[in-house]
Amino acid sequence: MPLKMKLTAITLDCSDPLALAAFYQQATGLEPHPKSDAEFAGLNSPDGLFIGFQRVDDYRAPDWPDQTVPQQSHLDFEVDDLDEAEARLLELGAGKPEYQPGGERWRVFTDPAGHPFCLVLG
Repeated sequence: MPLKMKLTAITLDCSDPLALAAFYQQATGLEPHPKSDAEFAGLNSPDGLFIGFQRVDDYRAPDWPDQTVPQQSHLDFEVDDLDEAEARLLELGAGKPEYQPGGERWRVFTDPAGHPFCLVLG
């Protein structure tokens, strides 16, 4: 029988935790954690999920879809309008890789630290 486990946090490695937290805060509207600093920053979600960003010396960004530096993980965000969300994320500094395997259902982006994430049509 599986354990009853609730996901409470996701943490991403990066070179600049405060900058990456600011990107995701602007993109999602989540509240910054009051004890965020240059080593570890975070965002709090009303449902209790915490997204953390930890500084790693000599951080190397994933190179999606190439696997020279693998993506290791990625986040999916549901949106109502892919075009509107894409425009806003690009304004905030997201990247959009040329390779887009999702067709009209989802799109792949990279955050300013190079982590791939997807927007999924809700």
